[in-house]
Amino acid sequence: MKRVIRQWLGAGGALSGTDGRTRLTLLYSFAAIAILVAAVNTINVISAEESGHSLVEPVIWEGSSWLSLLAFLWIPWMAWRWAPPSVRPRWKLILHAPAALAFSVAHVGGFDLLRILVYRMAGAHYAVGPFATRLQFEMRKDVLGYALFIGLFSLIDHLLRRPDVTPSEPTTFDIRDGAKLTRVKMEEILAVTSAGNYVEFILGDGRRLLMRAPLRSVEEELAPRGFVRTHRSWLVNAGKVTTLKPEGSGDYTVELGKQSVPLSRRFPDALAKLRAS
Repeated sequence: MKRVIRQWLGAGGALSGTDGRTRLTLLYSFAAIAILVAAVNTINVISAEESGHSLVEPVIWEGSSWLSLLAFLWIPWMAWRWAPPSVRPRWKLILHAPAALAFSVAHVGGFDLLRILVYRMAGAHYAVGPFATRLQFEMRKDVLGYALFIGLFSLIDHLLRRPDVTPSEPTTFDIRDGAKLTRVKMEEILAVTSAGNYVEFILGDGRRLLMRAPLRSVEEELAPRGFVRTHRSWLVNAGKVTTLKPEGSGDYTVELGKQSVPLSRRFPDALAKLRAS
């Protein structure tokens, strides 16, 4: 059970498919919230002192509020893990309503208990008063704080997601024929066609190179790099297409300079991609 809780908090693994980024988000968010709330509480202490209060009581009030808030920060954190602003379906965002209420109740109850204990240790009495009245007053601030915390979690997580270096796509492709390897530039490849147990690469300079491989496996490698399946036996480099010529009945001929390739009506998505490229 402890392991599951640690994982959902982001402190011990990736129960929901996350990695060290989640732990860093928790760490940075906790540190930022602790500093910001401490700054606000310090301002409140100074304001209270200037209005005639002794320094001791405002420190107890604001310090207990700060400690209680940090102690129950896991409530908005867990709610954010379950329902971040980008969650789908959107109705899951309703989780934040009871979570915000629970956070406010815990925060107020927490600092009340701390104040009672501190006053008792000092031989004094802390007048608690009606809980519902204080909760109604504090909830406005707590709900605003809750919303800011959710926004901060999302912002820090977004910043940590941004890669420092954007990896570039390979600009070459290795065509292997037994022990022979020919490395060609991607823009040199006009089309690829199946040839029995081989595939044949048709290059812009007129060369035709064979490689023992099924067309489907070559398609999996080349599709992310701009190649489109136009026929059960053909792939074309979309960036090299010069003409789309209708042949009737929904079929087309794809021209890549002097090279012609069939486009079957069975591949309507290919036609749409080539028209858009």
